[in-house]
Order: sequence, then structure tokens, then C-alpha cells
Amino acid sequence: MRAASGYEAAANTRRTQGWSPSTEGINALVSGGGDALRSRSRDMVRRNAWASNAIESFVGNCVGTGIKPQSKHPDPAVKRRLQELWLRWTDEADASGLTDFYGLEALVCRATVEGGECVVRTRQRRPEDQLTIPLQLQVLEAEHLPTAKNQNLANGNVIRAGIEFDRLARRVAYHLYREHPGETLLFASAGETTRVPAESVLHVYKPLRPGQHRGQPWLTQVLVKLHELDQYDDAELVRKKLAAMFAAFITENNSDDPVIGSKPGEAATDASGVPLAGLEPGSMVKLLPGEDVKFTEPGDVGGMYSEFMKVQLRCIAAGLGITYEQLTGDLEKVNYSSIRAGLLEFRRRCEQFQHQVMVFQFCRPVWRAWIEAAVLAGEISARDYTRNRHLYLDVEWRPPSWDWVDPLKDMNAQIIAVRGGFKSRSAVINEMGYDEEDVDRQVAADNARADSLGLIFDSDPRKTTANGQQATALLSSAAAEVSTEQTALIQ
Repeated sequence: MRAASGYEAAANTRRTQGWSPSTEGINALVSGGGDALRSRSRDMVRRNAWASNAIESFVGNCVGTGIKPQSKHPDPAVKRRLQELWLRWTDEADASGLTDFYGLEALVCRATVEGGECVVRTRQRRPEDQLTIPLQLQVLEAEHLPTAKNQNLANGNVIRAGIEFDRLARRVAYHLYREHPGETLLFASAGETTRVPAESVLHVYKPLRPGQHRGQPWLTQVLVKLHELDQYDDAELVRKKLAAMFAAFITENNSDDPVIGSKPGEAATDASGVPLAGLEPGSMVKLLPGEDVKFTEPGDVGGMYSEFMKVQLRCIAAGLGITYEQLTGDLEKVNYSSIRAGLLEFRRRCEQFQHQVMVFQFCRPVWRAWIEAAVLAGEISARDYTRNRHLYLDVEWRPPSWDWVDPLKDMNAQIIAVRGGFKSRSAVINEMGYDEEDVDRQVAADNARADSLGLIFDSDPRKTTANGQQATALLSSAAAEVSTEQTALIQ
């Protein structure tokens, strides 16, 4: 049978019996099970410590203090003006007023990982709102976009899972619930939808297959395992609790005799009236004729519990794309080489999500909408923007830098790369999350202030060497040696 099929995995054999995978497309799968997956994912994050910690760990590494823009406009004055306007606007970006723009980045990232996707509305504000730039963002959960809304419209457009497409399969609108559908008890309009043009909506999710319309929660592959492992761990906890208990049962021939350890007629009883007796340290109790005592022997947790949990948690960490140490916080057997290798692989995946999802689907469209709002508000010259639109939209988004286990080795490697000509100072500064022009201005200002006060620091390469010696003293010594050699040659 294996030979007839050409592939063992495609044959109907004893080993593949009962394996009948679905042949539905990704959109049919997500539309059919997306709501159930999303609700179970949120439930698991609410009550499972491992799931919650995994998401917080990824968001902390992916967004951190913020993925920040750096304008690439060639005019330094315009560039500085754009950066100043952006910095002031970040505190006004949230339509709810709960956080700044970088807090919204973390919220979008967390919603995308937990729910599979996130919807963001860009809202133009009125001049009387007195904002630096009349633009604000409203972050909505994925439940605002109905998965069951599918319709063929009279104009040739189609609605698939709440998203309206034109005849060229371009997104033209989103049909969003006015209120969260899970808030029906609070809002009477929770079931109503409204059509929002696509240019005012940012749909953030990680596409896994070509043509995918909606995202799926990142916990999808490990939801069942997390659910059952949580139940197993609770059962082992109860087993351990029972193992720590100590109880005894007394058997007697005459039920009228008093229970040992109690006075005749004053025996303690439980709620059902069964006599109870207690034991005290050092006590010696004489049993009545025909009585016997049997002590309980509850089962205890075997030594395989720890290893079993580690294997399962490693599988969960692999399914989530993070390391076992990030998932559990267990650093018991970690050394420098192993944790560095694990972090390198994780950070490659994290960088992929940063640039291909967060920056492309969220940050870049926000910058474009922000620039256009700044032009309409008169903060940017409309005439110059019309002629040089690409210069204003040219921006580089820089994620926060990652600290290494041994920063001294990494910094020395950067110095060697710069001195060898394999890397520029600007590249190193950018990787650290700073702007090279700002750093150069700060260094120049520090040097000027130190020179005016007559201060010499060993961090100033103009006046000290790498080993801390003053450069002026070395130059004088070298000049003296040259003069002595010249004199000897002349003689």
C-alpha cells in the first residue's frame, strides 16, 4: 500500500487510520473556528500563568519601551521639526487617553498575539480639540470584526468575514460592531455594525498562508495541551495535599463502647454524628478488646513529575516560538552559551514580527496618516509636501535594543568591527536604539563643556588612550624619543 501511494504519509495504512485532515482553505477554517479559538485563548491567558507569562515575555521583547520612528528627511531643520512634533503628539495619540503611542504599540502587539488580530481606527480630530496634530488612534479587539458576516453586494463587492473586497480583491471597507459583542448587557447597540472605509482602519495580524483574511490566536497549536496540563498540575497539587494528611480509622466489635481518647459519654462527633478521636504527642492509648486501628496511606507524587512537566512545557514554548526559560523563568541549568543560542533564535523570530507585521501593518500607516494630518493642520508646508512627499514619508522604525548576557564581550566585538571597517558608528548607534545625529550632538556638547571647565576624562579619546594614559604626555614622550634618535644620527 505504501508503494501504491508513492508516499507513506499519503497511504491508508494502519498507522494513518483515523487521520482525516480537513481540506478547507485557511479562510474557511478561521471563519469556522476563529471565535471559539479566540475565546479559549483569552480564557487561557486569564487563568493560566504560563500562557500569560508567554505573551508578556513576547510583548516585552518585541515592543519594549517602543518601536520609535526616525525621519530620514535630508533637511536637518525639517527632520528636527518632525521629530519634535512627533514627540509631543505621542502623548495625545490614544483616543481613550490611557497611554501614549508606544503604549498603544504594546496593546496592539498583545491583542494580536492573544486574539490573533487587532483592529485600529484612525480618527481625524477637530481644531477645537487642541491637539498637536489632529489625529488619534482607537484600538479595538478582534471581536469587533464579525467572522460570520458574509454577503455578495449589488455593486459587485463581497463581504468575507466582515471585510469588504472589491472586484480586484482589494479591501475597501470593514464592517465593525459599534460596541463589543460581548457587552450586550451594557450596550443596547452591541449587535449593530457600521461600514468604515479601509483607509481609516488598520488590520494587524500575522498571515500564515497566502490569501488569508483573518488572523488566528498564537496559542492555537497549544491550547489543548495547556488546558489539560493545567488540569494535570492541579490534580498533582491535590494529590500532594492529600499525601500530607494523616488519618486513622477505628474498627470495633461493640458500637456502644466509647471511642479511644475520649471520656465515656463525651466523645466528639463529625457532622454526620460519627464519633471522632484525636492523638496527642507522647500519648499511650489502650485499645478495648476487639478494637483495631488502620492508618491511611495516600499516594504521593512520583519523581517523574518534574521531568514530565519540563517536556510538556518545552513543547508549549516551541509552539509559541519562545524559549523554555522565557515561558517558565527556570534558569536552573542554563549557561552562557545555551541561553545565548536560544535568545539568538528567538530574537530572529521577534525581529521578523517587528518589521513584517508591527512596522508594516501598524507603524508605517500611522506615520503616513500623521504626516497628512500635520499638513492639513498647517504644521508642514503643503506646497513642499506636494513636491517632496516621498521625503516626508521616508522614515526608519527602530525597535528597542536588546541587552546581552555579557555586554562587555558584545561591545568589544562592536569596537573591533568599527575599527576594522566592517561596520559604521551609525550602525552601532542605531542598533542600540539611538539616533546617530543626537548622539554626536551630545558628545560634542559634553566635550565643549569639559574643555571650558578644564576637565579631562578617560572616556575622551582626544586626550586619553584606551588604557587611561593622557595623550598629551604620550605625545611629549614620543617627541623626546624622536629628538634623541635624531641627535644620535647626527653625531
